[in-house]
Amino acid sequence: MKRKIRVAVICGGKSVEHEISLQSARNVIEAMDREKYDIVLIGIDKEGRWHLKNLASFEEEIKSSFLPHLAPQGDEVVFVPAAGGQLVNLTTGERLQAVDVVFPVLHGSFGEDGTIQGLLKIAGVPFVGAGVLGSAVAMDKEASKRLLKEAGIPIGKFLPFTSEEKEKIKFNEVVNYLGLPLFIKPASLGSSVGMDKVKREEDFLPVLEKAFRYDSKILIEEYIQGREIECAVLGNESPRASCLGEIIPRYEFYSYEAKYVDPEGALLQIPASLPENIVKEAQRLAIQAFRALFGEGMARVDFFLRGEEILINELNTIPGFTSISMYPKLWEISGIPYPQLIDELIHLALERKKKEENLQTFIN
Repeated sequence: MKRKIRVAVICGGKSVEHEISLQSARNVIEAMDREKYDIVLIGIDKEGRWHLKNLASFEEEIKSSFLPHLAPQGDEVVFVPAAGGQLVNLTTGERLQAVDVVFPVLHGSFGEDGTIQGLLKIAGVPFVGAGVLGSAVAMDKEASKRLLKEAGIPIGKFLPFTSEEKEKIKFNEVVNYLGLPLFIKPASLGSSVGMDKVKREEDFLPVLEKAFRYDSKILIEEYIQGREIECAVLGNESPRASCLGEIIPRYEFYSYEAKYVDPEGALLQIPASLPENIVKEAQRLAIQAFRALFGEGMARVDFFLRGEEILINELNTIPGFTSISMYPKLWEISGIPYPQLIDELIHLALERKKKEENLQTFIN
């Protein structure tokens, strides 16, 4: 009998997107074929400690609230550096059975920004999704927009500012360049956390302060009046694009509440009702952007469609896997059901690791 692949699913984390990560992890675990995979669940609490979690008790924790926190319970564990997926139980000192691959279902800081990817690289264990560089540049919205622009990919106008520059930000100067209304957001967060729309001068400073509470760098972006379109990308060297989906928010914009709190916050239309030439061009741009930002494994590419003009907003390297998330839905409509999608993502991680092992790491 073929040995099951031992997969560590990691969720939670110190990010403000902690709760969404838990919801995503539950869906990933439910979609995994238990005949193929032996699942090890590692939950990272709000303090950053890693806990070995029981699958059944985790299910109960998640059911307790729509946006629950991970209970800081269970033996604490760590990966052993350069030991190929070897885990150590910090509570007992016991060496646990090594895992074959890690599926990080982490959103935001310390999970999607290259930090945990670097740790897993050091540990010598393959993992699903983008590597250190791809994760870091996609997470930093200023860096990603500069790289997209350099690659000739159309983006909206924006202005970046650090917290040291906060006192120099002038409303009139910003509006002269970007117009009104405009959006202010943290540079390195997702799920619309800390983001808000500014329509008048008296809202400008409060929204600026709000964004700086979450990040030391913020982006001020032009408001793009258009449709919100998303495309899922899957692959390593030969990525492919899914059909397109459209988000039709029932709020003023696609806010955190519209995404996760209010089940009626947005209408998802898959496939999006678009002309074939727009679909093909958006898919082409999605793959081009994926490559420009050093994507691997998976990414969700978010667009604005202004008339027939396609503008890329951002790439998400660990897209949501909740019950209402677009990434798995897009692939399901494109012919890849959820369990098969999980299989492909794990295969891509193992394939990348095998290629890396063939690289020479010393001088003869």
